[in-house]
Amino acid sequence: MAPPALGGASRARWLPWAAAGLAVLALAAAVLLWQRVGRTQQELARRTMELQTELAAARAQVEQAQSIAAELQAKLGVLELRVAEVSLQRSQLEELMLAVSRARDDALVQDLEAALRLAIQQSELTGSVQPMVSALQGAQQRIGRAAQPRLNPVQRAIARDLERLRAATLLDVPALVTRLDELARGVEEWPLRNGPPPARPTSAPSRPKAGATPAAAAPQPDAFWWQRWQAWADRQLRDGWQRLQQAAADLVRIRRIDPPEAVLLAPEQAYFLRENARLLLLNARLAVLARQFDGARADVRALQRHLQRYFDLEAAPMPAVQRALEELLRDLRHDALPRPDETLAALVAAAGGR
Repeated sequence: MAPPALGGASRARWLPWAAAGLAVLALAAAVLLWQRVGRTQQELARRTMELQTELAAARAQVEQAQSIAAELQAKLGVLELRVAEVSLQRSQLEELMLAVSRARDDALVQDLEAALRLAIQQSELTGSVQPMVSALQGAQQRIGRAAQPRLNPVQRAIARDLERLRAATLLDVPALVTRLDELARGVEEWPLRNGPPPARPTSAPSRPKAGATPAAAAPQPDAFWWQRWQAWADRQLRDGWQRLQQAAADLVRIRRIDPPEAVLLAPEQAYFLRENARLLLLNARLAVLARQFDGARADVRALQRHLQRYFDLEAAPMPAVQRALEELLRDLRHDALPRPDETLAALVAAAGGR
């Protein structure tokens, strides 16, 4: 029984020391834990301070960023306003440029139309297509320099009108005027129906008869005075007899005159008849210059009726006059000047179609 008692006593001696060791260990662990907790608290306090400092700095930065953002927002508003103004100015500038371009094109179209109408008037006055051709060529060059697409139809119409004008055949107005002037200058030579017959050629000096002696025809220089006087008296009698025969032949004339008014005209009215014929020719000349060919034909026909009624158509110059009048009637045909209507219509369309 003794051995068990020794084992219990030894355990009882070691228990307080074990408990004390455990207490020391617990105290050391507690100290260590307390120290660690203190350090942790200090670290937390330090980090808290740092976080507060950083948070204050962040707040300052946020406030600064907010102020910067507000400033940027204000600047952005100003920039947006300026961009809107620039956009408005750009649109206004584009409209202005488009208006200027349209105004320039409209001015070009109006200028071309006015020049073309003036050329038409000049062509009607001169009877030549050259003014219209020159105006169309100038318009074609100006449209080519302008390089506007909406004027392309005008350019095509100009090309067609130029081709048509160059192919046109017109009257030779200067030649017609010259022929009328020649007829007007020869009016004084036109014989009237009731006028005197044309002057006969003066008779040649009478020749001595075949049976007459040379002494009777022309006395010799050495002949007696009475022979020379007899030869002079014979010559005077013979010339007087010839003049008497001619006067007697002109004393009574028998002619057939169909229009009675030609017989009833007084001799002093021959001047007015010729002046009336000259006025008809001058009127026809003015009508030709004014491109009034119908009026010129009417004047020529009136002159033909005038000639048939009052003038001797069988006299020497009258057949040529009648032929000249017939040729004038044939040549005075009514050829209207071609007009550049396609170009005018294209210009009107270009001016109205914007």
